Amino acid sequence: MNPSLKFMLAFIISLEISIKESLTTNLIIIAAALIYLLFKKIKPKYLLSILIAPFIAAFTIFATLYWFSPHPDKYSAWVLSTRVYVYVLTISCVMIDTTAIEFARSLEQNLHLPSKFAYGVLAALNIVPQMQQAVKKIRTNAMMRGLYLSFWSPQLYFKAIIVALNSAENLAQGMQSHGYQEEALRSTIIKIPLTKKDWIIFITVLILVNVSLFCTC
Repeated sequence: MNPSLKFMLAFIISLEISIKESLTTNLIIIAAALIYLLFKKIKPKYLLSILIAPFIAAFTIFATLYWFSPHPDKYSAWVLSTRVYVYVLTISCVMIDTTAIEFARSLEQNLHLPSKFAYGVLAALNIVPQMQQAVKKIRTNAMMRGLYLSFWSPQLYFKAIIVALNSAENLAQGMQSHGYQEEALRSTIIKIPLTKKDWIIFITVLILVNVSLFCTC
């Protein structure tokens, strides 16, 4: 499915279940998302992580509304706690077979967002590994001088910001040297197709979710 449509579908579903309470719909979406992830042959370790990570938030919401509320509401507690898993699993379905580059290109080609936005997203994603290496070097250099920079140390982040600004300047100069211009028309090397099949899947899933949302409790 087209990355932009897949993202829009996940966004609309998340928005609709936030407005309308339906425990049945939440459970159906969770089950469908798990089946989709298994169909895409998700790694067991990654699947386990996306099931365990939201548990604290879901359990906190359930406990607050059911055990620690002056007017316990078991149904609302289950609805709100399962929403957490709906959000996590729907986004996981978007990410499972879509790379950052494909998503950025799809936003530019299919949703017609400015090219500077797409290239900015790609630049930010590609600079993350460089920043991780830069932080490691900063901490190593500090330890060689007898200083320990903890994770929350302001000095560490101040130096990391300086490195990021230098990297951003170098990136901007590199793009200009390759002839990049914001308003100029650009050719498409790799096209992200948007087919009728994508629209059919998008509309069908959206209709099924809405039927379940407004016809079940």
